[in-house]
Amino acid sequence: MGFLMDPYAVFLVRWLHIISGVMWIGILWYFNFVQMPSMPKIPDEQKPAISKVIAPEALFWFRWAALATIVFGLLQAWQLGWIAQALMLGLEGSGAKMMMIGIGMWFGLIMAFNVWFIIWPNQQRALGLVECAAEDKPKSARTAMLFSRTNTMLSIPMSYAMVAGPHLM
Repeated sequence: MGFLMDPYAVFLVRWLHIISGVMWIGILWYFNFVQMPSMPKIPDEQKPAISKVIAPEALFWFRWAALATIVFGLLQAWQLGWIAQALMLGLEGSGAKMMMIGIGMWFGLIMAFNVWFIIWPNQQRALGLVECAAEDKPKSARTAMLFSRTNTMLSIPMSYAMVAGPHLM
C-alpha cells in the first residue's frame, strides 16, 4: 500500500484517470457529434466499412476507456480519502467539494453501466457481431443510440462536477 500512497503514484493515477476519461468522452462525442449525424450522408456501399471496421474498433476503445476511467477514478478517490464522502454526495457534512465530486462519480458510474450493460450488448446485435433475429437489429441500434445520447448529455454535468469539485473549499 505504501507505493499507492506515494505522491507520484497519486499523480500517476490522476493522470491515468484524466487520459482514460478524455479517450472515453472523446469517442462518445465522436459517435454522437460526428459519426451518427454523418451516416445518412455515406453511400450505402461504403457503410459496411463503418459497421465492420471502424465501429467495432472504436467500441473496443470506448468501453475499455470507460472501465479504466472508473477504476482510476475510484482508486484516486480512495488514495485521497474521498471515496466514502463523495459517494455519499457530501451529505454527512463534508461539504460542496465532496458533493460535486460525488455527483461526477455517480454520473460516471451510471454512464459506465450504460456502456457495458446497455450500449455494448445492443451494438453487438446492431452491428451483427453476435447472432440475433433480423428484426431485433433496428431495435438494438435505437436502444444503443438512445443510451449513447443519454451518456452524452450526462457527460456535460459529469465533467463540470469533476472539474469544479476539487476547486471548492
